[in-house]
Order: sequence, then C-alpha cells, then structure tokens
Amino acid sequence: MRFALVFLVTILTLGASEALAKGCLKGAAVGGVAGHYAGHHGVLGAAAGCVVGRHEAKKRERERIQEQRNQEIQKEKL
Repeated sequence: MRFALVFLVTILTLGASEALAKGCLKGAAVGGVAGHYAGHHGVLGAAAGCVVGRHEAKKRERERIQEQRNQEIQKEKL
C-alpha cells in the first residue's frame, strides 16, 4: 500500500502539469480508495479514477467554453 501511494504521488508530481492534473488528482484519490476497498486494487482504482476525473474535467471545461460563447452571441445580438 505504501509503495502504491509513493508511486502514485511520484507519477502525478513529475508527470502532470497543472492542465493535465485537473480532475486527475481528485479522481485518483477517490478511485484509489474505492479500488482498495473493492479488493485491494488501489493502484488500478487510482489509475482509472484519474482517467475518469480527467474526462469529467475536460467535459466541464467544454461546457464552460460553450456557455461563454453563447453569452457573447447574446451580447452581440443586443
């Protein structure tokens, strides 16, 4: 368990910039805990959580950008 935690922190610290880490850290933490309790697969859970967290963060970012565009279009029409 300690090895997995050290490995995860090292990978996330060295390999992820702020842009790539959005959603990944939170997802990895949740996935790691869930994986640990679901059969001692914390590292696998953390990796999957990172992927899912990153996907959700990108989706929220796309929605935010689309909302900004819609607001700009509405301002131009006035």
